[in-house]
Amino acid sequence: MNSTAFELFRQTVLLVFPPQCIDIYFLEFNYLDVPCFKATLSKGLGLGIILGSLLVKVPQIAKILRNKSGQGINLYSVTLDLTAITIYMSYNFVKGFPFSSWGDTFFLAIQTVIIGVLVLWYSNASVQAVLYFVLYIIGCVVLMGGITPIEFLGSLTAANILIVVSGKVLQAWTNYKNGHTGQLAAATLLMLLGGSMARIFTSIQETGDIINILTYIASTIANALLVFQLFYYWNVKTKAD
Repeated sequence: MNSTAFELFRQTVLLVFPPQCIDIYFLEFNYLDVPCFKATLSKGLGLGIILGSLLVKVPQIAKILRNKSGQGINLYSVTLDLTAITIYMSYNFVKGFPFSSWGDTFFLAIQTVIIGVLVLWYSNASVQAVLYFVLYIIGCVVLMGGITPIEFLGSLTAANILIVVSGKVLQAWTNYKNGHTGQLAAATLLMLLGGSMARIFTSIQETGDIINILTYIASTIANALLVFQLFYYWNVKTKAD
């Protein structure tokens, strides 16, 4: 194997296997090393979550576009969710944590802002939809462009638990009042629940950051509530359906 091919192989392997485990697996052939197993599992889960996040909210976006309606979707809930995602992404980006431990939030942020824009757009608020998008871009620049001190980002991330729970509870309350889950997509809710559960493990393994861990525990509980409502109201039809 020439040097170019070896380096390509090495870089590919590093996507899944931590550097300290390559020798253990490929030179010592020790596949029972517990720390390496945990680290590799975390890397694999992180990569899988990132790949899954490319499509996790696409069913939700597609359902809104198909019905030309954001009925039943609470814009405040979407905005709180977007805020929490962006704060978490900004904190981890500035802290320099591995992309595998937070990269899914980058793709979730893009999809969530699209949902917010579409909800406004189909509510005949096109100007507000454009303004919503522009303000979000400005917010990202402020948080990740070196303007915001890391200490302040840390404080925002600590408050993220409340933001995450508040956003999900608002949506749950909207579902309860309406007696249905409106244009919420089942695939999206189920993938969000699975992703947040897996992120508890990857956060413990890759960052050890207690704020990140508690945030995903809270997110898992809140997502589970929405999934419960999804099945509870499964046979309820809305006018848009």
